[in-house]
Amino acid sequence: MSTSTLERTARPRRSRTRSRTVNSRPALALSTLRPHQYDLRPACASLICPDCKTWVPITGFQTKSPKVVPHDTGRAGKDASARCRLGSNRLVTVDVTVKKWQERLEDGHAETGHRRPTTVLRKPKAAVAPAVSQIAAQKQTPANGEHGSDRPLWLLREMKWAATESAVRDADNRRAQLPDGDAPLGAPPVPLKTLHPERRAS
Repeated sequence: MSTSTLERTARPRRSRTRSRTVNSRPALALSTLRPHQYDLRPACASLICPDCKTWVPITGFQTKSPKVVPHDTGRAGKDASARCRLGSNRLVTVDVTVKKWQERLEDGHAETGHRRPTTVLRKPKAAVAPAVSQIAAQKQTPANGEHGSDRPLWLLREMKWAATESAVRDADNRRAQLPDGDAPLGAPPVPLKTLHPERRAS
């Protein structure tokens, strides 16, 4: 495969260029940017291009006409080559001193340094109350052994009663066969005659 068919990628952003081209747009004042959007250290003078939002070196930083280096909008060597036409070769007005920039940067860190992430306490979700019809359906649900039965509920009740009817009848008969003379222990005797108390003479 020939090199001509390969896709061109973004070129590295050099700190110094020999280009004399100057962008016709007004000069970009550093005071209009936030302290964290530019770096005034001489070894790495750079800023975030307001147009493509990428870090770009400032060429001629210590001269009378510093300007933004011609740059692509993507990452060098990885993204497609797309030149930032609006921000390349734009003049830069250095109207902030290095000392003032450092003070603003440190003040910003001091303001945000004491902040702590707020712990989000999520409320437990309350269970939705079932409807009256759902409660009635739950009460009429058959026993465990009867799930999946197509028989009506009244028939299932009749079948349950038929299965236990004989045991209930036997228990009732045994209760009725209490021998004569037996009485619950510790209970007073039950009077067999009707008592008519007499009034005392005044």
